[in-house]
Amino acid sequence: MSCPYEAALLAHWGKVQDSAHDLAHIRRVWANCQLIAKGETTPLDMELLHAAALFHDLVNLPKDAPNRAAASRLSAEAAGPLALDCGLPAAKLPALQHAITAHSFSANIAPQTPEAKVLQDADRLDALGAIGLARMLMVSGALNRPLYNSDDPQAEARAPDDSAFALDHFKTKLFKLADTMQTATGRAIAQERTTYMQSFLTRLMSEITAD
Repeated sequence: MSCPYEAALLAHWGKVQDSAHDLAHIRRVWANCQLIAKGETTPLDMELLHAAALFHDLVNLPKDAPNRAAASRLSAEAAGPLALDCGLPAAKLPALQHAITAHSFSANIAPQTPEAKVLQDADRLDALGAIGLARMLMVSGALNRPLYNSDDPQAEARAPDDSAFALDHFKTKLFKLADTMQTATGRAIAQERTTYMQSFLTRLMSEITAD
């Protein structure tokens, strides 16, 4: 059964174009929030965290949009009236909007509350591991980006550019995420998922560079 926040999300979205930021992504982020919460000792407002997780991608701009970094702020603004309609106390609205605004990697905003830290970690975990690989390839394919630079697949002698090649996203973002984790639980999961991605890249390199 859909929760009130999920029903409000779907009603607001209408038709979602980006399959890497769909309802399945939202549900995984909320599951990650709950997993992190179980491993942490800091008290968390789970009602607020639930609303923040469900509404964190309320406004989803394309990855190649020039105003992509504004997506989390726009999501936070749009989440306000929806959260209140779903019964979230008005006193929690500033914390909700901060958590949503700060979750984004491109926004580059430091999370200031426990809930914001958990949400940021939870969203970044969905960019790592097997699911992160799948999402990266889906997004890159949708943007018609080549998988790699055939002359320098791992950007060893050039600056990595993930707007040009899918595999460059490892260096520009994905392999950096574990070091940005705000919680001990999130960091441990991120490190394990990063190790998996590194092993995938090693295997991929052995296949595409084979004589």
